[in-house]
Amino acid sequence: MKITRATEYAIRCITFLSKLGPGELANKNDIAQQAEIPPHFLAKIGQDLARAEIIEIRQGARGGFILLKNPAEISLLEVVETMLGEIYLNDCVARPSSCNALDACGVHKVWIKARQQLRETLRQATFDKLIRDKSCLPALGGSRISIKNTEMRKNQ
Repeated sequence: MKITRATEYAIRCITFLSKLGPGELANKNDIAQQAEIPPHFLAKIGQDLARAEIIEIRQGARGGFILLKNPAEISLLEVVETMLGEIYLNDCVARPSSCNALDACGVHKVWIKARQQLRETLRQATFDKLIRDKSCLPALGGSRISIKNTEMRKNQ
């Protein structure tokens, strides 16, 4: 399994929004610039995250993205599976009918166990925990996000 670029950008977007907190409006341009996400990608990612009810999209000059959940309630698994669909490591796990040797296959059991462990690891990685460490957002170089511009827009 390889994480797609869109999934990586979605993780950056939710990391950015998690640092602001739920209910806070973040300008799309600020997210794109500080999280180094191409604006056209951010629009598509935003749609996927909004359909999953992780964020709300506000349109217009004062629009942007709002995190709908507490970062403690959002797992890396939720964001990854929002972007990729449910994680399966092999066809025999995703579609057991595709394998003729399923009942006698020792490898199938390994794929099942590996999938369960990966999903559990991602489930335990909530964004409140992830933002406690240095930021993975490239433009921030491991420092805290400056939300000065975002706050100024909210107060205008």
